[in-house]
Amino acid sequence: QVQLVESGGGLVQPGGSLRLSCAASGITFSLYDMAWYRQPPGKQRELVARITAGGTTSYTDSVKGRYTISRDNAKNTVVLQMNSLKSEDTAVYFCNAHHNTNLDFWGQGTQVTVSS
Repeated sequence: QVQLVESGGGLVQPGGSLRLSCAASGITFSLYDMAWYRQPPGKQRELVARITAGGTTSYTDSVKGRYTISRDNAKNTVVLQMNSLKSEDTAVYFCNAHHNTNLDFWGQGTQVTVSS
């Protein structure tokens, strides 16, 4: 049984930081590209950051320089460090695991709210 469990969401003031974690089980974690998506209220889900099985990272333009994605294959964990948060970063954040055989798994999501 595959599980992706996100944690670390919450309420933060503009300019603050949050650290999201995603713990994976039931997959050979090191073989999967891992990503964070987000879905703002009333909008489509969008890709925020990705780290490949080989460790290559990429980010959507709006978070470049503010967010950092990293993975720990020994702990089956992917982390999204979010700094200088803005109100427009408010969304439900989802962890995704993607294998090159087109297998995709999703976490349940964690709410991030940026507000004063």
